[in-house]
Amino acid sequence: MHEELTDLLCRRRDIISDHEFRDRDTFGHLEALKEVSEAIAAWQVANAAGLDARLEHFLTNASFDKALVYLESEGSWKGH
Repeated sequence: MHEELTDLLCRRRDIISDHEFRDRDTFGHLEALKEVSEAIAAWQVANAAGLDARLEHFLTNASFDKALVYLESEGSWKGH
């Protein structure tokens, strides 16, 4: 269920860290970031019924790096 979310969160992280893209095309970079952020929000709405409380908290508070760590650790969040 969370594979698509993991992919979206990874894509968001990759866009943020692509400084060459940002420097070459600031508007395009912001648009790409906006699109993936909207896709994450849409995923959250579509899957709200199946989310555990911790993941819901991370997504609601835009703690996307924490959400990704949580998913990659298969829900065994230790806090960072």
